[in-house]
Amino acid sequence: MNLSNLKPAKGSVKNRKRIGRGTGSGRGGTSTRGHKGAGSRSGTSTKVGFEGGQMPLQRRVPKVGFKNPNRVEYVGVNLDVLQKLTEQYSVAAIDFDTLKEHGLVSRNDLVKILGRGELKAKLEVKAHAFTATAQKAIEAVGGTIVKL
Repeated sequence: MNLSNLKPAKGSVKNRKRIGRGTGSGRGGTSTRGHKGAGSRSGTSTKVGFEGGQMPLQRRVPKVGFKNPNRVEYVGVNLDVLQKLTEQYSVAAIDFDTLKEHGLVSRNDLVKILGRGELKAKLEVKAHAFTATAQKAIEAVGGTIVKL
């Protein structure tokens, strides 16, 4: 090893243009900031979504309808899904923890049992809400419902 074959350690040399290091570097002078104005000075920032005075996209796009801030959002679970759970895992009671364990709901979800499909198993179902058809179908096979 001698001075003719020394190399810098891998990853130590960054391959980027250094700004503000003289006119010969190609990035000297104004250091890519242009001439004068707020953008050329240190400590400047613009509002999020600012488009140089042009009407921002957020204000250009029309707002339609009404978003109810008090809306209660449920995750629907149908009767055929409950039937599959009982067949695959031989579950006698279905509650929030069972549904969460099998990946049907998340931690903060509210569960509503919907009436699609056919239920053959006698189940105790605990959920936040039930549709009328789901309630009838569960009680028709001898099951019980519990509202959380």
